[in-house]
Amino acid sequence: MFHNVFSAGFLVRTVHTVLTWAVTLVLFLHDTDLRQNEARGKLLQPLAFVSLVLCSVLLYFVVSLMDPGYVLSDCDMTVFATGEEQEVMIPQPPSPVRVHRCGYCMLQQPMRARHCQACQHCVRRYDHHCPWIENCVGERNHRLFILYLSVQLIVLLWAFQLAWSGFLFEATWNDWLRINLFLLLAFVLVIIFTAVVSLLLVSHLYLISCNVTTWEFMSHHRIAYLKHRDADANPFDKGIACNLWRFFCACGTVAWERIYFREAYNTI
Repeated sequence: MFHNVFSAGFLVRTVHTVLTWAVTLVLFLHDTDLRQNEARGKLLQPLAFVSLVLCSVLLYFVVSLMDPGYVLSDCDMTVFATGEEQEVMIPQPPSPVRVHRCGYCMLQQPMRARHCQACQHCVRRYDHHCPWIENCVGERNHRLFILYLSVQLIVLLWAFQLAWSGFLFEATWNDWLRINLFLLLAFVLVIIFTAVVSLLLVSHLYLISCNVTTWEFMSHHRIAYLKHRDADANPFDKGIACNLWRFFCACGTVAWERIYFREAYNTI
């Protein structure tokens, strides 16, 4: 299930973890609401904040290290079989769509799968390769990725409020900067990551509500099963409510080929 922890992403994960706990430490060392509550013996807020930070770090490592949905054998191709790196017409309902055997890992690709050059695997329902987690986001870890972003955003918004509460006002700029330098650096980091996480979460929730992946959204005109359709005609879109239910509540692997050709099957 998990990659080797000491892989190419070790540095990225280390930097993320160090920055997270460094910002948390700064918030405790300065005169923020956390420090004041701790001094008064009111430990509920400090414990809740630390627990939430710990939860976000654990989610980060789970999403970063888990299998995103690798295609490991031809058995993972649930409906169709094709020839080697050649484009072969599907023998089921007549269609211009062609399916492939991956030219890199030589496995048959299920619909919506894509080969990731960084991971050296084909990934089911490939969304994108995220350098932040140094892993692909695919069918198996996409939901956890959204959960991680949500928890991380809550932590960042809380940290923003805490950092703001800790700034001390001095008579001169030099005195203010000397006292608040580390808190200011933490505050700037929190602002940057809040903006990034917010954009990521909003964009992903929008794409999920349309049942389209980031790769499909960005490369619609180059994907075999989409380029023959209008840009607004998404064969997997079943309405916002159904799309959200399928993404967050459905379990197991989805045979996207059957959904794609459902209308054709129904007419036979």
